[in-house]
Amino acid sequence: MRAITGVVLGVGVLILQGCPSAYQGAYNKETQRLEAEQRAAQARAAAAHSEARRYASVVYFAVGSAVIGDDGQRDLRWFVEKMQPYPEAVILVQGFTDSTGNEPENRSLSEDRARAVAGFLGRQGINASRIVTQGYGTESPAAANVTAQGRTRNRRVEVTVR
Repeated sequence: MRAITGVVLGVGVLILQGCPSAYQGAYNKETQRLEAEQRAAQARAAAAHSEARRYASVVYFAVGSAVIGDDGQRDLRWFVEKMQPYPEAVILVQGFTDSTGNEPENRSLSEDRARAVAGFLGRQGINASRIVTQGYGTESPAAANVTAQGRTRNRRVEVTVR
């Protein structure tokens, strides 16, 4: 009986110490294979995200308006087409205004413009959960507001991939 107890204890100690078995070897190989697949998938996703970030669009607006014109709609359709291969890409939609009017109104208008573009993207098939909107009012002008041409360039929404 003592001999059997000693053998059982010896086997138990070997098991607790990690006695290698065919099962453990197969398990380790499978774990390594799955980890390699995961790293490869992450690398592909990073490459796709880098590719998607190349695309951007700028939509210009009339004074005091958040209505997307024909040119803006055409540009946004192009952007949506380019985003089709990247269903996980997060799209940043940032609205801006020129310096005419007061800042609270400009901030609100820039938010309305960003929402208008986000809504258009949604109607074109981009999932709303992928779109982040922000209105900046007169912050970050693209051009000086001292000329009509400069103000035109500042009444915009920038669409980028984050």
